[in-house]
Amino acid sequence: MKAFVFPGQGAQYCGMAKDLYDSFPEARELMDRADAILDFSITDIMFNAPEEELRQTRYTQPAIFLHSMAAATLLGRDGVAMAAGHSLGEYSALCFAGAMNFDEALAIVARRGELMQNAGTENPGTMAAVIGMKDEALEELLAEATPAGTIQAANFNSPGQVVVSGSIDAVRKAVELARSKGARMAKELTVSGAFHSPLMKPAEEELKKALDEVTISDAAVPVCMNVVARPVTSAADIRRNLVLQLTSPVLWTQSVEAMIASGVTSFTEVGPQKVLQGLIKRIDRNVATAGVDTAEHVREQLTV
Repeated sequence: MKAFVFPGQGAQYCGMAKDLYDSFPEARELMDRADAILDFSITDIMFNAPEEELRQTRYTQPAIFLHSMAAATLLGRDGVAMAAGHSLGEYSALCFAGAMNFDEALAIVARRGELMQNAGTENPGTMAAVIGMKDEALEELLAEATPAGTIQAANFNSPGQVVVSGSIDAVRKAVELARSKGARMAKELTVSGAFHSPLMKPAEEELKKALDEVTISDAAVPVCMNVVARPVTSAADIRRNLVLQLTSPVLWTQSVEAMIASGVTSFTEVGPQKVLQGLIKRIDRNVATAGVDTAEHVREQLTV
């Protein structure tokens, strides 16, 4: 069984998806449509903007979504038994699976990016990667850091690789504690907010209002969702999980394990970079991984 997985924030790069635009009329049509839907040229930012501009959450999220969907449109659904996405990538997975139409999904992704950026300004926070600690030890560490402020595990990316998120003081305290407790690495990340933590509550409330205006259908392909780490097809469950996702941990390790347990043996990352392929290999070295980022990758997949 094959699954498509879709990357989240952090996978962007300058010039992303330009060769897809230049090589495939279907991709060009989709990207031109995106420019017409949004109140700015997302393709200009993807192809030409400096890294600092592309890294702004309100631009990063629609850019990664659009890159993933351009590639996914070229590949089609044939032979794909399941899908999943990391945080933002969940919207790409749901659009690919037919639970949301492209126009509404792009608009809600852009709105989500804007809301998360605003929440980061309203409730300043940060995130940090902690590598080389067991989950139980990390939970104890978070309890010790809590007196300094809001903090929780935000992303369970692979065994021993967890991202924590919360108020600046609490996250910095957690980094200090992790280093003293023998973590292989503990490092604050360059982000514009405390994503997947309670500090995103203002964004969650506004996102719920926006999602209430979006048509969500049952998924044609099961999507293993971040909040529950199990395959979901029901429109009602999808809507609820998307709202909860902003303040809840991304259970990526658990999601990949659930997909493997259900029979998935190969994963294709659809969109920019190779982040998820690396995480999946750390979760289970026995599964096959591939990536579809560039026009060359698309051609390779279409001739398999």
